[in-house]
Amino acid sequence: MDSLFKNLFTFEQSESFGVKLFLRIFELFTVSYTIIYAWEWGLYTLRISDVVLPLGLANYLPMNYFIGTNWALVNAGLISIFTIVPFLFRKFKWFYLPAFLLLHVQYVARFSLGEIPHSSNLLGFSLLGLALGFFFFKKNYKALTFAYGFLIFFLGLGYTSAAISKLIATGITWIDGNHLWLWIAEKTTDALSAEGNFTYSMIQELAMQSRFIATSILIVGLLTEFFAFLVWWKKLRPYVIIMLIGMHMGIYYSMNIFFMSYMVELTIVGFPWHRLFNKIREEKPQLTNNKIISKIL
Repeated sequence: MDSLFKNLFTFEQSESFGVKLFLRIFELFTVSYTIIYAWEWGLYTLRISDVVLPLGLANYLPMNYFIGTNWALVNAGLISIFTIVPFLFRKFKWFYLPAFLLLHVQYVARFSLGEIPHSSNLLGFSLLGLALGFFFFKKNYKALTFAYGFLIFFLGLGYTSAAISKLIATGITWIDGNHLWLWIAEKTTDALSAEGNFTYSMIQELAMQSRFIATSILIVGLLTEFFAFLVWWKKLRPYVIIMLIGMHMGIYYSMNIFFMSYMVELTIVGFPWHRLFNKIREEKPQLTNNKIISKIL
């Protein structure tokens, strides 16, 4: 457990230029996508007239106030303020906590029609990590370090749990290529109804031609998810992230499901970018030794 903790939370690591820049980029991504989702969901609620299937908080809060009214836009504005202020000015850093709570309300209002996606779950853990980090740690570096380790832990746990859930629900037969054929057919119908035409990708053509290939694709995906917990260890992290990115690309080319925020965040948090940043600082200090960079960090 001590080894795992040190791999996730590198509090003792030196506060180098590269590490601080890396953590700020992670924070910038979280703030940016929080604002994007807040407004995207808020604007969508204007098109909703009723709560069709209350889930989660909707069972306890009167979500009708956020459906078809401007209150969801007011909420989006508050979320924007609660994330921009601590990020830019380092004032009221506890604002990340109400930002997380309000974003969750926005999520519940937007997806009150009965279908709950998980395309923003990784962002949610990032924002919650920032909220807890800045609530419990006074020093910015430690708060961001905690938020990053918090995300990596739940990233690995989430993917591995997804694999276990598939096995519990369907058993080992989940990997049967017939299932992939069914999912491709469903997505084909969706595309035809929305666009009026559909063309198979190369991956879809290969999968549809051979049950063995379709089964192999699902096996690789399931194993990638199952062993995602290995991302908790720094030495293995880049390799696990590459596999996860490859898995998401496979999902996109086989079922036309693409989680942009996942891909961007995995690319940011999965690789030791701080080493590159430190190397740039050593080789070209004139690019990094200025007041603007220092203020940002």
